[in-house]
Amino acid sequence: MRYDWIIIGGGAAGSFAAANLTERGQSVLILEKGNKLMAKVKVSGGGRCNVTHQVKTTSELIPAYPRGGKALHNLFKAFGPKEMEAWLKERGVDTHAEGDGRMFPETNDSQTIIHCFERSMQGTRVMLSAEVVAVTKNDDHFSVATRQSIYEGKKLLIAAGGFLKGALRESVLGLGHHIEEEVPSLFTFNLPNHPIVELTGLVAEHATASIPGTSLKSEGPLLITHWGLSGPCILKLSSLAARYIAEHQNQFKVKIQWINDLSENEFRTWFQQHRQVHGKRKVYSHCPFELPTRLWQFLLYEAKIAEHLNWGDLNKEGLAKMIQALYHSEISVDGKTTFKEEFVTCGGIQLGEIQLKNMESKLVPGLHFAGEVVDVDAITGGYNFQFAWSSAIAAIQ
Repeated sequence: MRYDWIIIGGGAAGSFAAANLTERGQSVLILEKGNKLMAKVKVSGGGRCNVTHQVKTTSELIPAYPRGGKALHNLFKAFGPKEMEAWLKERGVDTHAEGDGRMFPETNDSQTIIHCFERSMQGTRVMLSAEVVAVTKNDDHFSVATRQSIYEGKKLLIAAGGFLKGALRESVLGLGHHIEEEVPSLFTFNLPNHPIVELTGLVAEHATASIPGTSLKSEGPLLITHWGLSGPCILKLSSLAARYIAEHQNQFKVKIQWINDLSENEFRTWFQQHRQVHGKRKVYSHCPFELPTRLWQFLLYEAKIAEHLNWGDLNKEGLAKMIQALYHSEISVDGKTTFKEEFVTCGGIQLGEIQLKNMESKLVPGLHFAGEVVDVDAITGGYNFQFAWSSAIAAIQ
């Protein structure tokens, strides 16, 4: 049997493409090397599935993609978050947006999304534990070999996720394509033996993290964990700095600004006023910012501000120490920690070799790409899934 489409990869992009193709009456075969479909969808968002991100205009999406950026504008204009929300609603799945713009199924259960796709995929032939060992292009079709069999398809969609390996990688290179070096993105920072990890579970709600000597920085909630630093602020920075961090073998310094309410100059003015009004209050017991008390006290201790001091006792030296602690904390990072629900790949099939309007290879007619296999990735917040949906829809037009 020759299929209309063979899809390599049964993750988010591959399954979404199959769902839409099957609804249109196309014959579709999915070859998935794992033992189940949509494994990453299942665990994403802590099992809730952050399906997309709420935006008012397509342009709002662009800054979320360190790799891809403006080149993706028309792709998202054709099928963006609003279109995905409507697609799900038409199939009985309501969604809701949270305060930070992340969108989830109303059930807050990723299985809702999986079941929705599976209903639309009825009629799709799925082969699990089917690792591809060779891909060849013939005059009017593709031949795709697994260890068990050989399949033929008029068109081929590669949606195999990040870090192409083995025979499939060699096949893609053999078809003339180039792969931008793949490195991890969206990960947390390890701080071996750093005393701050004793504050596990504490959150600085409005922090800024940056990498000294670069323009790389991000803002947002910062979570302290038993291994180091996490939270949206850190995950976003890991995405922006993915290549820098890989080049430095995951050993670098991160600078933390723990408060964003005041600029450094505004803080100096505020400090003088505050010590006059609250001069008799203990510095350690009176935290005037939205910081957990234990974190505030830790920062003061690290700055060597004596525990017995009142606000009125702080002089210029005390002001300098406090500014250093709150605005210029530098911490040495040694390693990263990745999780299935967050981990994505920076790198992949070079964008210059793909027609983005339909995700078709410029080198091999009939060969399409979608999702993480392409050199596109985003910060956390549903953006990576949105590219999976948008690129899948474009690929099957």
